[in-house]
Amino acid sequence: QVQLVESGGALVRSGESLRLSCAVSGLIFGNYGMGWYRQGSGNQRDLVAAISVDGTTSYVDPVRGRFTISRDNTKNMVFLQMNNLKTDDSAVYYCNYAFESNPDSNFWGQGTQVTVSS
Repeated sequence: QVQLVESGGALVRSGESLRLSCAVSGLIFGNYGMGWYRQGSGNQRDLVAAISVDGTTSYVDPVRGRFTISRDNTKNMVFLQMNNLKTDDSAVYYCNYAFESNPDSNFWGQGTQVTVSS
């Protein structure tokens, strides 16, 4: 059974940093590209950062230069370091397949809430 468990979200002030973690089990983690998605209130869930099997990374423009995605294949985990947070970054953050693979609707977890106050 595949499980993706996100953690690390919190209430922070604008300009502060957070590090999100996603623990993955039930699959051969190193075979899949992974990504971080976010869903703000009333909005659709959008990809913000992705990392391929070989470590290539990709970011959407609003977070490029502020967010860094990484993975640890020995621990089956993917991370999102978020610096200089802005109020627009407030959302529930999720991890799922990305890059080489499309997200699997069966794998959406509870997500982790990030709230950035001004």
